[in-house]
Amino acid sequence: MLSTSSLGHAAATLTLAEGEVAVLGNLAMMVIGGLGLFLLGMKYLSDGMQAIAGSSLRRLISAVTDNRFLAVGTGVTVTCFLQSSSITTVLVVGFVNSGLMALHQAIGVIMGANIGTTITGWILVLHVGKYGLPILGAGGLCYLFTKRERLRYAAMTIMGLGMVFFGLELMKDGFKPLRDMPEFINAFAWFAADSYFGVLKCALVGCLLTCIVQSSSATLAITIGLASTGVIPFPTAAALVLGENIGTTITAVLASIGATTNAKRAAYAHVLFNVIGVAWITAVFSIYIRGVDQFVAFETGHHPTGLTMSAATSEHEFAQVVTVAIAATHSGFNIINTILFLPFVPLFARLLERLVPTKQTKELAHLSSLDVRMLETPVIAIEQSHAEILKMAAGAMKMMTWAARIVFTTEKDDRRIEKLFHREEVLDAMEHEVVNFLSDLLSGSVPHSIIEESRLHLRVADELESISDTIAVIVKAELKIRNAGLELSDTQRKDLESLHLLVTEYLHLVIDAFEHHRAEVMTRAHSAGAAITRRIKDLRSIHLTSLTAAKIDPVVSTSYLTMLLSYRRLKDHCLNIAEAVAGDK
Repeated sequence: MLSTSSLGHAAATLTLAEGEVAVLGNLAMMVIGGLGLFLLGMKYLSDGMQAIAGSSLRRLISAVTDNRFLAVGTGVTVTCFLQSSSITTVLVVGFVNSGLMALHQAIGVIMGANIGTTITGWILVLHVGKYGLPILGAGGLCYLFTKRERLRYAAMTIMGLGMVFFGLELMKDGFKPLRDMPEFINAFAWFAADSYFGVLKCALVGCLLTCIVQSSSATLAITIGLASTGVIPFPTAAALVLGENIGTTITAVLASIGATTNAKRAAYAHVLFNVIGVAWITAVFSIYIRGVDQFVAFETGHHPTGLTMSAATSEHEFAQVVTVAIAATHSGFNIINTILFLPFVPLFARLLERLVPTKQTKELAHLSSLDVRMLETPVIAIEQSHAEILKMAAGAMKMMTWAARIVFTTEKDDRRIEKLFHREEVLDAMEHEVVNFLSDLLSGSVPHSIIEESRLHLRVADELESISDTIAVIVKAELKIRNAGLELSDTQRKDLESLHLLVTEYLHLVIDAFEHHRAEVMTRAHSAGAAITRRIKDLRSIHLTSLTAAKIDPVVSTSYLTMLLSYRRLKDHCLNIAEAVAGDK
């Protein structure tokens, strides 16, 4: 029979267990809610900054040259705007995949992206979490009641910043009870970075967590939340941050699946750069941490290594010192690593070429439209769409050149004919790919300027695809004459050749206008188009008159008229492109 004291002890134990369950439940809700709010805030912050600085981002991407310092600077700046090194590296893989960026340029941008992503830690150093909710509220009100698009995106940026601060504050409040629970303190002791293997264990945990979450910013926020509340010591947090640098490379690796060899090399460059960096920094971890410790002590007056909550003046001060230390650890690692690697970028590129050899079969660069992560950066996605359409235009110009050699020379070149019809099929596929890509882009929330440019791209892609079809019709008409054992007269051939030259120059005019956004193209387009129309009418009239004067084989006659009609259609498609560039509906 149980005594009264035994029953009382059992009841107390049960109450304690229920209390711990309640605390853990509250912790889980606050941490999950805070993390979700933090990630949503990062997205709003990124989207808002992209919309505000869209044109600047596009200029930065197009400015990447063989200058490795400029490439690093581009990577830093773009990542600061995008608030995610993962997005930047996925974009770089996409640019390399579509042939818009060389491998050595991509390596420089990736190095810069690693530095740029550390801006998140320094934003959190501001430590204005208690003002996160008012900032979120103010940004939300401005977003709801402002009609001007630019101001709405500025409000979205402020709203995102408020979410970031408020989300981090929720996570911190959720983590606080853990420091008073012996079970969790003992569990986290396993992650102590007090030895080389301890550092490797922490780095591995940080890597795995980032691979799962797919966001180094999120894992950095979790790390800061744990460290700034005293649950884990600063050295352990620093080792976790090092592992997070490796985990973030998984995004680029996933984006390179099914991509070209050069795109795979760019993704592996990100992996090798971070893995080698973490390998050497963990080997000198104690020295590196002492350096960070001295830097933070100089800035804040406190040494983060060994600092405890009781030794600090207040919880706020403790959290401030630890957050600065983690941000400095993150930035210092990536800056030092970049400085060490930068002189060896050409050698690094050659190493990757050896590790990932070129395939024996020729690879075609293409647009990675199926990767939805590319659509997270509309201002850069539209730039890639622009470049892809220019590739379509270059294909159409090649078809015009090949058509001239097929139609206006007597030699029979079956290989060139096959290439022309294959190119027509390629342009069909490219147009389909661009339409799918832009349709996905327009299904999201994008600025009005991006919507307008997307519509322009859709219209131009459709016209270029129609141009390729029409060029194929001209060649088919010539082949019909040849297969009948006939040929055009010398006069007809010369007239068509001069007409072909006029239309080719007209196509070049409108492509140049599209490439350089020349809205004033309509003046020249109207006059040149009218001249082509008059020339076609004259040739048609001469041909119809000649039918009464001499006997012309019906196959030759109908094929010749088909060619004239096709050149008229080519002119019309070119004029449509000019109207689209000029903004005419």
